[in-house]
Amino acid sequence: MTMLYGKITGIDKPISRLVQGTIPFNPHASDSGFSLLDDTFALGCTAYDTAVVYGPEREKAFGRWVRERGLREKVVILAKGVHHDSSGPRVTPEGISTDLNNTLAYMEIDYIDLYVLHRDNPAMPVGPIVEALNEHLRAGRIRAFGGSNWTHDRIREANEYASEHSLTPFAVSSPNFSLAEQVKEPWTNCVSISGPQNEAARAYYQQTQLPLFTWSSLAGGFFSGRLRRENLAEFESNLDKLAVECYAYEDNFKRLDRVQELAEQKGKTVPQIALAFVLAQPLDIFALVGCQNGSEFKANVYALDIKLTPGEIAYLDLHADTPV
Repeated sequence: MTMLYGKITGIDKPISRLVQGTIPFNPHASDSGFSLLDDTFALGCTAYDTAVVYGPEREKAFGRWVRERGLREKVVILAKGVHHDSSGPRVTPEGISTDLNNTLAYMEIDYIDLYVLHRDNPAMPVGPIVEALNEHLRAGRIRAFGGSNWTHDRIREANEYASEHSLTPFAVSSPNFSLAEQVKEPWTNCVSISGPQNEAARAYYQQTQLPLFTWSSLAGGFFSGRLRRENLAEFESNLDKLAVECYAYEDNFKRLDRVQELAEQKGKTVPQIALAFVLAQPLDIFALVGCQNGSEFKANVYALDIKLTPGEIAYLDLHADTPV
């Protein structure tokens, strides 16, 4: 079991290929509530994902963990801002400044390693957005930036603008990606690079090798091993229902069948094989995971050791009839 690491332009720290999300972290717990963060860090995690929309208390508690453990120069904080609200898109220079400054204040830190725009507003020209992010970069508030749920065309447009104006470009993109095809959007304008309809996006990222922080790498729990064709009506939580609505379609069940087959052959779990598929792509991937405890995270680290063959990859994604 070995954690793997990568690099991002602008960030002088090793970044773990598994990025632990802070949603499962209980911000209202006492110091013992830091166990999830302590355990993942002990297992080699150096990158943590948070967002303004996850709530100020979560960012405050996470910042306290970083400060009290003396980890500011050892961990990479991926913070997201300018999520839409009830009034609509907020992807503006003003929105960026508001959310970034709030996050810095909540966490009581001086800078964010990787600042990612949580959503896009295609009606907003890329120029002012790139200019605003560069201003925060020059001021030292962020070390690198990127976009979540930005199409590859908008990422390319933003980076062409940066090149034309001698500015720093987007360092990362954060779309959805998993073995499962996202048949139904979980929300309007959700950006996924999964499935045959998104081959152009994957080709762009393969060509450019722009680092990808892929979210929902297990398809919202579809590859948890719990969902089957015959038990879908049993799931009642909002997150489970979302997984059913977005991914519970026959082609994805065929993929799940094949994941189970390979898992049994290799003595691994369904989530480990599904995660290994994501990490085996010819892309520069950092996979966002939302582990509930250290044991779950440890199981995910084992997936980094699984080396799938090209035949197995094609078989899992329904491009071949056998894994040979």
